[in-house]
Amino acid sequence: MNKQNPLKSVRIKLFLILSTVILLIIIFLILVNNFVLGQFYLYSKTQSLKSVYNTVNECYNNNQTEDIESKLEQISIKNNFDILIRNDKNVNVYTSHKDFYATFGQINEMTNKLHIDEQILEKNEKFVIKKIRDNQNGINYILLASTLDNGYLLYIRIPINSIQESVKISNRFLYLMAGFAILIAAVIVSYVSRKFTDPILELNNIAKKMANLDFSYKYRITDTDDEINNLGKSINVMSDKLERTIKQLRNTNIELEKDIEEKSKLDEMRKSFISDVSHELKTPIALIQGYSEGLIENINSDEESRKFYAEVILDESNKMDKLVKQLLELMKLEYGKRELNNTKFNIVELQKEVVRKTKVMLEENKAEVKFETPEEVYVLADEFYIEQVISNYLTNAIKHVKEVNKQKDIIITNEINIEKNKVRIKVFNTGENISEEHINRIWNRFYKIDESRNRNDGGTGIGLSFVKAIMQAYGNNYGVINKDNGVEFYFELDLVI
Repeated sequence: MNKQNPLKSVRIKLFLILSTVILLIIIFLILVNNFVLGQFYLYSKTQSLKSVYNTVNECYNNNQTEDIESKLEQISIKNNFDILIRNDKNVNVYTSHKDFYATFGQINEMTNKLHIDEQILEKNEKFVIKKIRDNQNGINYILLASTLDNGYLLYIRIPINSIQESVKISNRFLYLMAGFAILIAAVIVSYVSRKFTDPILELNNIAKKMANLDFSYKYRITDTDDEINNLGKSINVMSDKLERTIKQLRNTNIELEKDIEEKSKLDEMRKSFISDVSHELKTPIALIQGYSEGLIENINSDEESRKFYAEVILDESNKMDKLVKQLLELMKLEYGKRELNNTKFNIVELQKEVVRKTKVMLEENKAEVKFETPEEVYVLADEFYIEQVISNYLTNAIKHVKEVNKQKDIIITNEINIEKNKVRIKVFNTGENISEEHINRIWNRFYKIDESRNRNDGGTGIGLSFVKAIMQAYGNNYGVINKDNGVEFYFELDLVI
């Protein structure tokens, strides 16, 4: 993932914008102070001079000369004005400053006597207002020279050096304050920007988690009812809805996969069943067909031959029925279509019942079954299927038992393992060992060690594959071990104490 450029961060952008705004405000104040304050001061003082002129003129016009001196003194002190009034005979009527007249001498001659620069600010028929620079004394002032309605001359002077000094002091103060303001603003802007950007960054992280289908993170809702908080609520709602939708899609997908797998298993099961049945039923069908044709054509007319033909047909029909039923059970086990009905039962009793059912085979093979087991060993399993396993093992043992060292034995043993909570059921018969070529293949369907595939023994070739399917359904061990004097088949079950 690409690392984000710090300059592109919202927090940095907000900080820079707010800092720039504050800096521009400070620069604006300095510029206003330098270029506008002086002009505003001149304008303000000019208006004050005109106001004093109007006041004095009204006083003389209304014959209010008794209080004029006190008013002029108040105006002079309050505004730092120098005021001079002369009558029509050129005699001083009033002066606020004793050296005011001495400074100017004769008003008409003062421009010629002193080194003065003048700038007329305002002029009309009643008065003239000038900005004067006294280069000799280094003094700047504003002078109003006017003639009152009664013919008196009025002169008002205002020093303006103070305003220029005030501008300089104000600028220095602004520079100092600008430094402190920038520092304080940096802290405030950093805090404010963090307040704005932290929720945005949190929402961004939540959005990234959602993009990776991680919906465990939620936005922390606050009491403030602002746009970011509302956005966080909306994202939380969207996260919940997306999580539910994706879970539903996953569940639907799992169900769909199961359905597809189920259909695939059924198709495979059907194909396997048809293949196995068609392969194994060729011989019995051919025999039934042949003997049936023999009966129809009355090849052997004697009763005994016809009876033999009928018995062969019946025997082959029974074998086909048994084969189809075993194949169906095997298919159900292998493809998970059969539920195991587990119950608690005594395995020893079941073993003895299986031995009783095979009594005829034992007598024909002149074999005897011996038990090495306690009288009661309880297990948890499906009794029907376990009977099939024991019956298959015992039938194989009877078919292959041979005399070794003058012994012809079949031994059933129940070996209990308390630690693993298992019981291992073993069926041993004396006889020949199974070669390595066949020992791993005997569990395959329809595999027979006897290459001639003799049909007289009644086997279908799926007995051990049936055992394999049952044990795999339980997840228990099973197998075969070659012994010195024979072969031992075994399987394990869960022990119930």
